[in-house]
Parts: sequence; C-alpha cells; structure tokens
Amino acid sequence: MNNIQIFVTGGTFDKTYDYINGKLYFEETHIPNMLKRARCKLKVQIKQLMLLDSLEMRNAHLKKIGKACVKSNSNYIVITHGTDKMTDTAKYLINLNIKEKVIILTGAMVPYAFGSSSDGFFNLGCALSLVQTLNYGVYITMHGQIFEGDKVIKDLKNGVFNSKN
Repeated sequence: MNNIQIFVTGGTFDKTYDYINGKLYFEETHIPNMLKRARCKLKVQIKQLMLLDSLEMRNAHLKKIGKACVKSNSNYIVITHGTDKMTDTAKYLINLNIKEKVIILTGAMVPYAFGSSSDGFFNLGCALSLVQTLNYGVYITMHGQIFEGDKVIKDLKNGVFNSKN
C-alpha cells in the first residue's frame, strides 16, 4: 500500500477559538497533532491546500482540490473539509472522473480545538480506516457513516449527514 495523502482545506475541523473576542479563526491545521495524539502508524503525507471556511469556497478552490487529487501519487486520499460545502466538492470530484483512487472527504461539526466535544478526531480516524478498504470512488464519512459522494445530503436542521432517498 502506498502512502495516504491528506489534503487540508480548512472548515470547522481546523478552526481555533479566540477566548478573548469569542470568535473562531484559522491559525494552522491540527492534523499533525491529531495523528501524533492518536499514535497513528500509517504512512501519511499532509498537504495544506487552504484554510478556508467552506462557505467561502469558490470554483477556483474546487479546481485547486481537483488538481491536487489528480496529480497526487497516492491512490488513497483523505480531504479535511468544511461540512457546509462538502457535498459540492464531492460532486465536483466525481465529475472529474478520477480513476483508481479512493477519495474520502470528512470534517467536523465542532472544532478539534474544543477538545473532547469535537467529532473531528473520530471522523478523521474513520476516514483513515475507510480509505484503505473502499473501492475506488469519492466518499464522505461523518459520524461513523460512509456515503457515496453524490448520494448524500447535509441535514441542516439536525447537523448530520443522511443518504439521499
């Protein structure tokens, strides 16, 4: 098995909380610390593509993500991503028709910096496990569930992802 490529795009996953003014902001990705804390023994390469709230994501950002996936030497790609536009990015990647790669997008509803209340740690672990086992394609994993990238919606009312009916 080759290395797992992790592409960082930002989202709630990587936000930090400023206790003085009560705002969330980006400082740096938490991925290296998360992998160290988890005692991860996988061979991973981390590349930060951007640190951006997905609500601010534009077509140029999608192109950058797509280009990185196409050019990656790895067949196993995990993308950390904001949950609001995660399904849009998954559909974009599916339309690129990237062959012989497993691409999994994941994120968090609560920033990793919030500690044990964050779902990010669990979601990253799921993504790293699933990327090694799934057939080629584009997927989203959140809260222990796996979805095909074009057959999932974010339920804004309940803050979860569900299969499209």
